[in-house]
Amino acid sequence: MTPQEREPRHVPLVHLLRDGMVEGVHHGSVVVLAPDGSTLFEAGDPDVAMYPRSTAKPLQATAMARLGLRLDPAGFAIAAASHSGEPRHLDAAATVLRAYDFTETTLGNPADLPYDPVERDAWIADGRQPSRLAHNCSGKHAAMLAVCREQGWNVEGYLDPAHPLQRAIRETVEDLTGQPVPRVATDGCGAPLFALSLRGLARAASRIATAPDGSPEALVANGIRARPDLVAGSRRDVTRLMQAVPGLIAKDGFEAVQLAALPDGTAVALKIADGGDRARPAVLAAALARAGVDPERLAPFRDPALRVTDALAA
Repeated sequence: MTPQEREPRHVPLVHLLRDGMVEGVHHGSVVVLAPDGSTLFEAGDPDVAMYPRSTAKPLQATAMARLGLRLDPAGFAIAAASHSGEPRHLDAAATVLRAYDFTETTLGNPADLPYDPVERDAWIADGRQPSRLAHNCSGKHAAMLAVCREQGWNVEGYLDPAHPLQRAIRETVEDLTGQPVPRVATDGCGAPLFALSLRGLARAASRIATAPDGSPEALVANGIRARPDLVAGSRRDVTRLMQAVPGLIAKDGFEAVQLAALPDGTAVALKIADGGDRARPAVLAAALARAGVDPERLAPFRDPALRVTDALAA
């Protein structure tokens, strides 16, 4: 079923408390799928069309692996990353570029400062200017260039939705989610952004997490599992979560979107309506508890000032 384009029917998911009184409310939607694809839990509007933002990167990386891209685990991790701009991230993206005889100037993403505030401050203090390699999406773009080289496609216009690369990525997104794409927009990095639903996103995450060894999907999943430090960063909750929960693959995105999938295929997708990250880790922790993750492993990702609503609490 094609996700509907309409105003989402989000519901309250998290209360911000001050001295026991509700001071703020975060609305959103969330879905938890069992390994067989059935619904373990849902709240809000998980079937409405939405933009997955950077949570689409594991899907995009899978498409590139299906096109024949073969990278080491670090390469696939950085291809699926919204990296923090730490030296290890820049090195990983640059390694992919060098392997295919590209330089930073070929990247189609805009120049930026590192995403991580500590790295950004150090960058500015050193007098460095924004760079394309420092942009959090540079790993994905490096991988896109690599695929074009592998396939013999023109690098010029590789971000055009009509380019063979982007057409193939769209086909993979539709295959993994089981849904036609209702709308194509442009993400902040310049790449096409394919709308889908949270349910479709969770379904795709489950397929990637459970793919057999040697498959294109498994190349991506194993890269993420092997190098969660490259997928986000040393000061990012999504990296710490993957380090805390064995075998988990997880990806965050702007506008407070999140996916996560366990090795057995149990999967979570969520969006916080206001686009802020404050409530996202709390909702994800509650959803993963419903998915069967040991609550003790999730304790560091709960904020005592935030209380998930009774509907979401396990």
